[in-house]
Amino acid sequence: MDKLKKRWGIESNFQLLIILIVFSITGSAAVYIAKPFLGWIGLERGNFPETWWSGWVYWTLRILLIFPFYQILLVVFGWLFGQFKFFWNFEKKMLNRIGLGFLFK
Repeated sequence: MDKLKKRWGIESNFQLLIILIVFSITGSAAVYIAKPFLGWIGLERGNFPETWWSGWVYWTLRILLIFPFYQILLVVFGWLFGQFKFFWNFEKKMLNRIGLGFLFK
């Protein structure tokens, strides 16, 4: 725990606990939101013809949707739990590492 606190620049165990809670809530919420969103735009699993690739298309689209939902929800839940600064910096660093850092310049 001390290595993680040092790496993230956190001083208290309580702050670390809040951050870990935000990560867990965000992951669950992003997965939960992606399914109804696909239905809302008309891409429910039953809409694809039953072929061997229909499952691949559905799950690929769902996973691709989870990523942006996760990014947005991470900052929102971080703000709700009083850790906006940490998660905003975390978000910028993560997007910068995957080549999307130009969004913050």
